Amino acid sequence: MRGYEPIETASVDELRALQLERMQATLVHSYENVPHFTRAFDQAGVAPSDLRSLDDLAAFPFLVKDDLRAQYPFGMFAVPRTNVVRLHASSGTTGHPTVVGYTAEDVDMWATVVARSMFAAGVRPGDIAHVAYGYGLFTGGLGAHYGAEKLGCTVVPMSGGQTAKQVQLIRDFAPRVLLVTPSYCLNLIDEMEAQGMNPADSSIEIGIFGAEPWSDGLREEIETRLGIDAVDIYGLSEVIGPGVAQECVETKDGLTVWEDHFYPEIIDPETREVLPDGEFGELVFTSLTKHAMPVIRYRTRDLTRLLPGTARTMRRIERISGRSDDMLIIRGVNVFPSQVEVHVLAVDGLSPHFQLIVSQEGNLTDLTINVEANPATGRSSTELAAELARRIKDHIGISAVVKIALNGEVPRSQGKAQRVVDNRR
Repeated sequence: MRGYEPIETASVDELRALQLERMQATLVHSYENVPHFTRAFDQAGVAPSDLRSLDDLAAFPFLVKDDLRAQYPFGMFAVPRTNVVRLHASSGTTGHPTVVGYTAEDVDMWATVVARSMFAAGVRPGDIAHVAYGYGLFTGGLGAHYGAEKLGCTVVPMSGGQTAKQVQLIRDFAPRVLLVTPSYCLNLIDEMEAQGMNPADSSIEIGIFGAEPWSDGLREEIETRLGIDAVDIYGLSEVIGPGVAQECVETKDGLTVWEDHFYPEIIDPETREVLPDGEFGELVFTSLTKHAMPVIRYRTRDLTRLLPGTARTMRRIERISGRSDDMLIIRGVNVFPSQVEVHVLAVDGLSPHFQLIVSQEGNLTDLTINVEANPATGRSSTELAAELARRIKDHIGISAVVKIALNGEVPRSQGKAQRVVDNRR
């Protein structure tokens, strides 16, 4: 299948040559204009001229979120603040938020990679795109919005919340495309059913889902109930926002990284050694075309692996299975919310609405799973709880208390789901 731009199907040799040229320019731009990179490179004993091949990047220091917070608000900018036309920021719940700046060229590049992503998802010019990602400082809404307009879509800039109104506009405007988090999509489906609609009869044909980890089981649930193709989009504000990587609708086999703009590495999160393609570890990105705020070897904390390209020349990443910093350690066992989701969806009679409650009893950590039942199946709460607890024990290796909740008792999100409540803090 042809891509949105010719580079998507260029030869690997062409792609690697372009990456090297752009990476060398990015290192020079960063070193000369961002004091943090000047200090970090000097302390590591490396200079931009040391990069003669892509493998040489491994000698350069990593960038982490605390580095960005330490430079709050504008210390990471590589251009004068007056050249910055847009500011976004991530949550500051654990300190200063991380601020991201964009030049006009950056905004155009961002729109282009999102348009490329939507094209790979099956979206075409003229489609109506309903954007239910949050707008504002969160990059999701405006990132999707500008990309959809760049592609030539008619955009409905709904943002999150007002679920009943969302459903009304989907019914009235008949969008072909829905851009939303997986957890909030479930809310929309529930609301459609509450309004007497059959979700599978809606106009939506393509769903582009991002901003939180989700499982193949949840994909199947959404595709079946809504009657759509559900594909994954990946991004993070520190790198650009949504549009760093996209799952192609014709293969649905992982997310193609737009490597002409974002160079990926996988590292061992403990040793920090670069791992070969195919090995599981932490995803690291170097931006290749950002002007206002380039990132060099940014540790995303997202866990995945790099795979060969299929629908496009560029390499793929597996769907993110979790983050190294949202991993729970329950009595010595590593547990990710996405693992639990797989088994919730495997139990006939449970809904995808669940929450993990972590508590401390003496020196031991306990896990409680609150999950809603689907009353239509007619199975008892005792039976459902026992089956899920057994699956968690057999497949993940921990004992968990399962509590069956009534419909609507598990808190609903207006964007990203809060899957974990950690009462140890």
